[in-house]
Amino acid sequence: MLKAKSVTLPNGKTVTFKRSKAPWIIIILIICFYYSVQITNFDMQVLAKRIGNFWFIIDEMIPPNWNYLNKLWQPLFDTIKMSLLGSILGAIFALPLAYLASSNMIKSKTVVAVSKFILSLLRTLPTLVAALIATFIFGIGTMAGTVAIFIFTVAYVGKLLYEAIENADLKAFEAMHSMGHSGISAFRYAIMPQILPNYLSNAIFCFEGNVRYAAILGYVGAGGIGLMLNESLGWRNYANVGMILLLLVVTVFIIENISEYFRKKLM
Repeated sequence: MLKAKSVTLPNGKTVTFKRSKAPWIIIILIICFYYSVQITNFDMQVLAKRIGNFWFIIDEMIPPNWNYLNKLWQPLFDTIKMSLLGSILGAIFALPLAYLASSNMIKSKTVVAVSKFILSLLRTLPTLVAALIATFIFGIGTMAGTVAIFIFTVAYVGKLLYEAIENADLKAFEAMHSMGHSGISAFRYAIMPQILPNYLSNAIFCFEGNVRYAAILGYVGAGGIGLMLNESLGWRNYANVGMILLLLVVTVFIIENISEYFRKKLM
């Protein structure tokens, strides 16, 4: 138990201060750190011995193989296209699902609970696993990657969207509803204008991240530039890997700046 500390001021008043919990928190963190090291078999000696391999790979990547650039344009465009399509479709499908998950819009607790459960289930499904399942269903290629990105976008945007709906001001919605508007109509004209900037901003931000995720999906056969990255790593052709990573960095940087510009316009 942490005992309170009392201090008597010159005017005779007594002020009580609670003792800091910082020492206990530090002790708990040290214990957790110790057992984490034991469970994960973390070894500083191995880290010190193997860290040189990292710099060896970096050295092999520089300079990148510029002759490999011409082979990367089409896979890069495939990556961007499946990210864009998956993000747009996911953001569109997230809207009705978020509406059904909003407790202030839907009076049925069962519908709200089921909708939130679906969103939670989709969020817990890793994108790589979703892409792997999609490759078994749709085959190897960008179709599988698009489906995986679609699932992630629905879960991500849907979660943020239903929270925005539940925090929206309902005065205009209730007024329109009392005037005879249906729930959907009142939502369209009273709630959508409030949540639209955040909705579009989150969708753009999600697309920005999906471009990076799409580059990894090639490891499970989901198409795009990830296939080229996996192939180059498999053959230990680090100069090609360096070219792929450089192209991805430039692409993501451009997309991030464009998306940031549009997000600022929406705020």
